[in-house]
Formats: sequence, structure tokens, C-alpha cells
Amino acid sequence: MPTKKSGSSKRNGPNGAKPTSGRGARDLRVKVKSARGRKLSSTLWLERQLNDPYVKRARAEGLRGRAAFKILELDDKYGFLVPGARIVDLGCAPGGWCQIAVKRVNALGEQKNKKIGTVLGVDLQEVEPIAGAETHQLDFMKDGADDQVKDWLGGEADVVMSDMAAASSGHKQTDHLRIMALCEAAAYLAFDVLSPNGTFVAKVLAGGAEGDLQKLLKQKFEKVVNIKPPASRSDSSEKFVVATGFRG
Repeated sequence: MPTKKSGSSKRNGPNGAKPTSGRGARDLRVKVKSARGRKLSSTLWLERQLNDPYVKRARAEGLRGRAAFKILELDDKYGFLVPGARIVDLGCAPGGWCQIAVKRVNALGEQKNKKIGTVLGVDLQEVEPIAGAETHQLDFMKDGADDQVKDWLGGEADVVMSDMAAASSGHKQTDHLRIMALCEAAAYLAFDVLSPNGTFVAKVLAGGAEGDLQKLLKQKFEKVVNIKPPASRSDSSEKFVVATGFRG
């Protein structure tokens, strides 16, 4: 009985690898089986996490969550995290944005012959220490918070950034109002602590910063854009406002 010739099949890819798509391909997507006591929504969320390339990359690079790539992509486009810059991260937990900032502003002095920056993270809850960053528990909406931030920072900031989102209530309009209130509060703190030509970056929703806030930002900054970075999930309504060139 004749035997098959050795070697890769014509349907195999380079180096004899089997195809990962198309007819006969193996489905590499991780599927989560339902479990007693677990809601369908929880199962779907877990399955999405296990198959999210940004989640996998964050784990591989030691980053505290996929959100780190949002600020990385925004900085790639607008270039505000530069060596020597002084950064304030509002609502910094769990710390992914701070981790990116530490590397880009050279807070650890790893980039020789370049200025060393400063990264200050504040949050209502205690944050696990982040190499190269200084973190504090602070309600930034309390009176005197701006002076406290400048005291910790040793002066004015070059960038104020925020990825804050209020806890979801399940009511779309209520959630929208809450996150816009946080964004507005962050903006007012930025007005108090930013140095001239500074940058403000914050999470907003749907159409971006809107109404009075959009108008105010355009008065205070040279340029204001609303953008959805690739790392932001397509099914998420979040966007980010990036305001550059603070007029002081």
C-alpha cells in the first residue's frame, strides 16, 4: 500500500504551520464554559478579556491593565510625555498610565543625557507603589487640592491626565453626567496647576467634551481635539479629549 510523501501539505503555511483562518483552520479563540452562579454577562466579559490582545500584551510587558495602551497611543500621536516633563495622573489606580509616563518622561533616569521627569499619581484609594512614580491618596476635588499637588510636585505641571470613570449605575444618561462631571473637575484642577503651554488629557464619552466644557477648553488651550485611540474598545462609548498649549 503506497505511503504519503513526507513534507508539509499545500494547505500549510510557512514552515509547515497550519493555517489559523479559513476552511479547516483551528479556532484559536478561548471560549469560557458557563458555570453555576456566574451570570452570562460575566462569562462574556471573561471570554473577552482572555481573547483581548491588549490584555495579553499588558501582562507580557508587566503593565497594570490594557488601559496603559490608551495613553501610550495618545502620546504617540500628540507627543506630550517628553523627557523632563512633570506629570500629574488623577485617579491613577491601578497605575498603568503612571507606568507609561515613567518610561516616557525618563523618571528613572534610564535615558542617559536626557532630562529626568516627575510622575505624581493621586487617587481616592491607596495605590500599590510604582517604580519611578510618587503616589498619594487625595480627593482632588477638595479645597486646597491644587496647592497640595503643586507642593508634592515641587511646582507646576506640564501635563495633567485622567482616565477616571464613575462607577456605572446602569443608566446611560446618569453615567454620562457623572463622567463629564469628573472631567470638568479635572479640567479646573488643571487650570490651577498647569504651566504655560501645558497639556490636559481626560476621558470623556460619546461625542467628546461637549457644551460649556468644550468652549472653556478652547478658551484655555491653543488646540482641543476629541479622539478614540485604537486601544479603546470599539463597543465602548469612551473618547478622550486632548487639549494642548495651555494659555495660562
